[in-house]
Amino acid sequence: MNSPVRQTTRPVISASLLRSAFSVTLPVLFGYFAIGIPFGLILVKAGYPWWLSPIMSILMYAGAGQYVAVSLFAARLPLPTMIVTMLMVNIRHIVYGISLTEKFKTVGRWKPYLIFSLTDETYALLTGVTVPKNMNPGAFYGSIAVMNHLYWIIGSLVGAIAGEMIPFSFVGVDFALTALFAVLLIDQLRRSKDYVPAIIGGCCAAGALILIGPGNMLIAALTGSIAVLMLIRGGRQ
Repeated sequence: MNSPVRQTTRPVISASLLRSAFSVTLPVLFGYFAIGIPFGLILVKAGYPWWLSPIMSILMYAGAGQYVAVSLFAARLPLPTMIVTMLMVNIRHIVYGISLTEKFKTVGRWKPYLIFSLTDETYALLTGVTVPKNMNPGAFYGSIAVMNHLYWIIGSLVGAIAGEMIPFSFVGVDFALTALFAVLLIDQLRRSKDYVPAIIGGCCAAGALILIGPGNMLIAALTGSIAVLMLIRGGRQ
């Protein structure tokens, strides 16, 4: 009898895949430490225990939404008000999910976690990265998402523990999030060489800031950017 032929298959998550994913997430690593640590500090300063910081980062994982949540908790607002506020802060994720529908069709079991972990920074990476040859898309995208999540958890934990032990000045801390978005935008433009969405987004954001003001400009800027981009790109087809 002929012995069965043994087939060696490459593991879904390999060392080379993890190295590739890590290199992609480097900007987020430094950015999440820069904004995760202040989140932990702010949480402790508001009077909450340090261990609440990693729990929120694991279960909630909302970035800017976590900053807002601390303010809402501290103000002791009614639960319906908190829910509506958080919905408005994170409503942009609906657009993120729609734009990644096709890409997520190939991710298999990673899909639920990728949907959960789709922060602004992870979205920016996933839309600008190309899966290396011979690598599983789900494992590659999932590794990027897991690494980003870990960076945020570690950063927020370090900040919370430090806040319990060392007094900090919070001057200029709020600019860390803006700086991270700027770095991700530059990296995405470098990869895609497509400057049209960035220009449209910048113009719509400026228009919304002038017409509506900083308090409620986010939804207007997003809606305007999508509408203009659809008109321009739709006209080319």
